[in-house]
Amino acid sequence: MNTVSALGKSSLGMKYVMAATGAVLFLFVVGHLVGNLQVFGPPELINGYAHCLNSKPLLLWGVRLGLLAVLTLHVVTAVQLTLRNKDARPIGYLGGEGYGSTWQSRYMLVSGLVILAFVAYHLAHFTALLPWVNGVGDFRKLEATLPGGVKAHDVYAMMILGFQVWWVVLLYLAAQALLFIHLGHGLAAMFQSVGLRDHNWWPRIQFFAKATSIAIFIGYALIPISIYMHVIGVEYADKVRDKITQSPSAKSAAPAVKGGEITWPR
Repeated sequence: MNTVSALGKSSLGMKYVMAATGAVLFLFVVGHLVGNLQVFGPPELINGYAHCLNSKPLLLWGVRLGLLAVLTLHVVTAVQLTLRNKDARPIGYLGGEGYGSTWQSRYMLVSGLVILAFVAYHLAHFTALLPWVNGVGDFRKLEATLPGGVKAHDVYAMMILGFQVWWVVLLYLAAQALLFIHLGHGLAAMFQSVGLRDHNWWPRIQFFAKATSIAIFIGYALIPISIYMHVIGVEYADKVRDKITQSPSAKSAAPAVKGGEITWPR
């Protein structure tokens, strides 16, 4: 137990923790992308997928809390390693940069913290459904009918309407660019932390890290760009837009037509 505790407190042990938590978060990023890409299909596809997840609250919240714990451990360990490195070298390198280091590696903590802030916004936007963060209206009013007559939250409409706001699209694209930078170095560093760096493996690992980060960036960026450019979901958005923008008082103030005569509410 003392050996395990000592390893956990060492820089090497912290790098193992970073590699393990980074691998879990990477798998989530890939799985989340696969789920989101269903927006390119019919509305029932992603709405059914979301309803399936929400119908298992214990599993869903277990995964959410587990990911939160992993993310917290990843961030805390990154901060500890950064502070330990600064304490080990209180005087910086001549010229201000370490030999062989890349600008991506030097800004890993900064990019990670900004991504963390974006995750908080993303949760407020599409999970907590806070109206004041989306620039459109109240997403909680969106409801869809799945095959079989099951009522579910209209995730398809939420994404279509949400990504028709220009500043939301820019915010998401900026976050995906930071994720691309973070993954480009982080994936390679993950393998390096467990000792897989030699003349044979390292070029392949670097290629994998770059290719994977590019593919993930393209996949995530394609969603808001396609929606904002009206490639998908335009007609569907027009049908459901009034559900989140029209208040009950506005509806009650609308005139009723009976027998060819217009009757205004009192």
